[in-house]
Amino acid sequence: MPHKIGFVVVSSSGHEDGFSARELMVHAPTVGGWRSPRFCQFPQEIVLQMVERCRIRKLQLLAHQYMISSKIEFYISESLPEYFVPYQAERFRRLGYVSLCDNTKTGCKARELKSVYVDAVGQFLKLIFHQNHVNKYNIYNQVALVAINIIGDPADFNDENNVTSREKLIDQYLGHNAEDPALDGTYTGKPDYISPLDDLAFDMYQDPEVAQIIRKLDERKHDAVQKERYDYAKKLKQAIADLQKVGERLGRYEVEKRCAVEKEDYDLAKEKKQQMEQYRAKVYQQLELHNLMDAELMRRPFDLPLQPLVHPGSPHHQKPKPSLPQQEERLTEKRAMEPLLQEQPSSRSRSVPPQHATVGQVLPSPGPHPKINVETLPYDERPLPAIRKQQGETHMEYEVSDTDVSEAQKGGISGEPEPLTEKALREASSAIDVLGETLVAGAYSKTWSYREDALLALYKKLMEMPIGTPKEDLKNMLRASIFLIRRAVKDIVTSVFQASLKLLKMIITQYIPKHKLSRLETSHCVERTIPTLLTRTGDSSMRLRIIASNFIQEMALFKEVKSLQIIPTYLVQPLKANSSTHLAMSQIDLLARLLKDLGTEGLGFTTDNVMRFSVSALEHRVYEVRETAVRIILDMYKQHRAFILEYLPPDDNNTRKNILYKTIFEGFAKIDGKPTEAEIRAQKKAATEEVERQKKEEIKVLQGQLAALKEIQMEVQEKESDAMKPKNQDTQGRKTDPPNAPETPDNHYLDHLCIFCGERNESFTEEGLDLHYWKHCLMLTRCDYCKQVVEIASLTEHLLTECDRKDGFGKCYRCSEAVLKEELPRHIKTKDCNPSKSEKLANRCPLCHENFSPGEEAWKAHLMGPAGCTMNLRKTHVLHKVQAPPPAALSGGIIQ
Repeated sequence: MPHKIGFVVVSSSGHEDGFSARELMVHAPTVGGWRSPRFCQFPQEIVLQMVERCRIRKLQLLAHQYMISSKIEFYISESLPEYFVPYQAERFRRLGYVSLCDNTKTGCKARELKSVYVDAVGQFLKLIFHQNHVNKYNIYNQVALVAINIIGDPADFNDENNVTSREKLIDQYLGHNAEDPALDGTYTGKPDYISPLDDLAFDMYQDPEVAQIIRKLDERKHDAVQKERYDYAKKLKQAIADLQKVGERLGRYEVEKRCAVEKEDYDLAKEKKQQMEQYRAKVYQQLELHNLMDAELMRRPFDLPLQPLVHPGSPHHQKPKPSLPQQEERLTEKRAMEPLLQEQPSSRSRSVPPQHATVGQVLPSPGPHPKINVETLPYDERPLPAIRKQQGETHMEYEVSDTDVSEAQKGGISGEPEPLTEKALREASSAIDVLGETLVAGAYSKTWSYREDALLALYKKLMEMPIGTPKEDLKNMLRASIFLIRRAVKDIVTSVFQASLKLLKMIITQYIPKHKLSRLETSHCVERTIPTLLTRTGDSSMRLRIIASNFIQEMALFKEVKSLQIIPTYLVQPLKANSSTHLAMSQIDLLARLLKDLGTEGLGFTTDNVMRFSVSALEHRVYEVRETAVRIILDMYKQHRAFILEYLPPDDNNTRKNILYKTIFEGFAKIDGKPTEAEIRAQKKAATEEVERQKKEEIKVLQGQLAALKEIQMEVQEKESDAMKPKNQDTQGRKTDPPNAPETPDNHYLDHLCIFCGERNESFTEEGLDLHYWKHCLMLTRCDYCKQVVEIASLTEHLLTECDRKDGFGKCYRCSEAVLKEELPRHIKTKDCNPSKSEKLANRCPLCHENFSPGEEAWKAHLMGPAGCTMNLRKTHVLHKVQAPPPAALSGGIIQ
């Protein structure tokens, strides 16, 4: 089984004074680790030699908070030459590298613990450190490593051989696996399992002496389990859990003492030293009281010789002789149910902050009784129903003190929550330090009423916090509360879930403003809870989904949260293909609702992120999601028009084959006031039918006229056959002439006449009319881009559809005029143009950009009248000529 491997430092490329690489051989809360020289050359390297040839399974690195290497490479080797050359790399085999975070998110106030899983055999490990991350604290461009931990097993040992067939059979029958939580992290029967006691975090936050005692007690616990002495193993298990909290407190005291020494506050350092000695002596006294302390446990970890750290499962391991006589162990088993490491108040402990007062206290566990009170046992240790029945039939008796019985009965009557398990104690250790074990135990209880009561009690506690409380205590209280809220938000009981939301709302809207905490605390509350809340919007219960969605919308509109722009950022994340239907529908529905409240002007939502999300949602498998995405796109088009088209495919026949895009583009047409494709088809059909009807009527009229002509012709022929005289011929000629007579004036009516402005002039011959159209006609103008003469009334249509440069123009949706595409965004954004009206209500002049009455005659009045268009340059020239007429009289006149 993999375990911690000891090592020594063979060489390093350099170090700063006082921070040698040999510091890496010690794991303790106060170690400083290794630092490179100031302004050193990169890369830097360190070579470690393990105490034996082993198979490395896991490497752990604890980086410095601001002296951070951008990349660390790992090399391994079986051996070194007799003369070691530092930069000789050919003997080493490269394993890979890890990249470290630049730590800007935490302000360079936290250290990164990096774990790397490898599978390599060797005895020498080389680490190469590359260029550092630049920050304002690392003024000398150094890199540092606080600690390194190597976990593996001997290269010539296979853990599979250590698992007996009996253990395999038991595991197979019980269905155990390496991650079974009932084993509480100390199960050693699996070959790949790594004990929590070998983790680097354990040593870096534990007092070294207490950590050594914990390891010894853990070995004794495994021996007791092998001998089936479960009462003794249970007592050791409880002692280990209590000692872990003791070690963390002593480690914290040691750090505080070291800081006091650095600040030359020796009075405080002396006080911390005395506090540690008294607390340590009291804990050791209680261990001796329960026959758990002996000389072997009291050996200092730094006094131990350097030797291979062989795991108990290894064949090289020899089981230690029992340090306690059998009689003492039996006596210990009888007293196994007594509480361990109970704290008593002392004058010195009063100086400790109240949030640490609960550390080290252990809830009493039930002792022997003629009938076992199963409800008072921890949940993981309760017997199965069949076993419970067997115990009831055989009337098994256990010894217990009167104190334990009374406490157990009292706990059952008062309805106190069950004690925290070891896993819960480790997980919620920071919250326990601040809020106390009783409240946290209620929040972790398996009874929903206890969980709800714990949240309500926390709500009351936060509301009663006085204003003058130190900021650090307020922040610790807030972060511990958020820790419990995150757990409660996942609760399946509606009342507990609602209580957590009530508490979260109070913290954001009342607690933080009341105590004038910074925006960072509000950001912490939102960022830690919003992912879990969004997950609850996909819950199978409709009620919980609605509650979660409404609260997220409400929280996003809090004035404290709105300016942070955090929630919109989460909502515009692309939908995952494997996400649940409810989750996807809730997310896009929330986005649609908040988009109406927040808009796209600097509150988290932008045109870009909303459109990218919506377009991707069009491909989602759920119909409701696609439908909501279409609705969002149409709402965005109402606000931004032309910018929305950039995120969509072109509007052509291929695109409209997709029913979603067809719906979108038809919606755009309705918003613009244009007819949809269906309406256009209906109009074309109606126009076609009208044309066909008119043709039929014309044909009918022509057929009638043709029949009349035939009758007249027949009458004429009859008269000609009766008389062949010239008079009759003249008369017949006069009768046949009238139909052709009106054609004479009709043919000459358009002579010398401009059909656009209505001016008649004798000079309007074919060439004269061309000159008139080219220079003088008030109804015409020349296109500035293609020089073609067009009607002013159709100038906009010409620029968009007929001009040689029609591709360079776009249509403004406000004024409906043609604008150069490079100027169109600015033209739309400024909104300076005069909005146009429907063609049925008004005409639109492309010269003066004004609306006037509809109809063809209105165009003549506007372009040719004195009170009409002021931008028609031809009319200005004509009016100037009228005011100063030439001496010679002109034939004809100007029709206005």
